[in-house]
Amino acid sequence: MARKGGLGTLLLAGAAAFAYYKYSKMNEEQKRNLVNNWKEKGKKFYDQNVPQNVKEMFSKSNGATPHMQG
Repeated sequence: MARKGGLGTLLLAGAAAFAYYKYSKMNEEQKRNLVNNWKEKGKKFYDQNVPQNVKEMFSKSNGATPHMQG
């Protein structure tokens, strides 16, 4: 049985449409600043919340693995 979307789905779709509209009206510099801001926040979140042993696991696997080479 398929589940029908409710008010939450409609609100989420409206918020996504509004965000797309606002983004489409930005100039290139504003878009770059927005993306850079997201990157900085992501790095800060990673540094503060990811355990050190997980960070070390990713740094070791960041080496020359055959499936990761471009």
